[in-house]
Amino acid sequence: MNLTWILATRRAAGLAAAAAAAATLMACTTMGTGMGSESPGNQPVAFSWTSKDGGITGTMSATVDANAQFSGPFLQVTHETHVDAMGPMWDGLAPGWSDWGGWSVWGLSDDAFVTSYSGKVLADLKGANGQQMRCRFQLNDPMSGMGGGGQGDCQVAGGRKVSAVFARA
Repeated sequence: MNLTWILATRRAAGLAAAAAAAATLMACTTMGTGMGSESPGNQPVAFSWTSKDGGITGTMSATVDANAQFSGPFLQVTHETHVDAMGPMWDGLAPGWSDWGGWSVWGLSDDAFVTSYSGKVLADLKGANGQQMRCRFQLNDPMSGMGGGGQGDCQVAGGRKVSAVFARA
């Protein structure tokens, strides 16, 4: 066997594994819950969320009481980097460091994207009565999305505030 064939086989296996993992992640619906309290008044608030992409984006609902229910989208702010953009750092050298190997070690090709997860989640929830609740959360484990748990706060029109904590799903 020659080295080119071994490297090509290794790269193909890595890409296949990454594609399978991405397909599995995309096919699964994840769900979670959170609890909070509104101030003033210390009224309890129940949160729930669902996602089809591992908790990076999805829908969220918040229930203060039977008369104050909100729902809408959430998303984690991410930054995607094209692997080619890192190319100049390796000018004249193999990509990565000798003890890390090249991109193929991570299942990446030269035209792949790498996602950096900020851990910052935004949500825009609307109530049936026209009220709006905007939320911001910081995730405990950004790569796990909302499923990794987190905490943050929301603002409701009129000055009410809600603090929230999400459990690990």
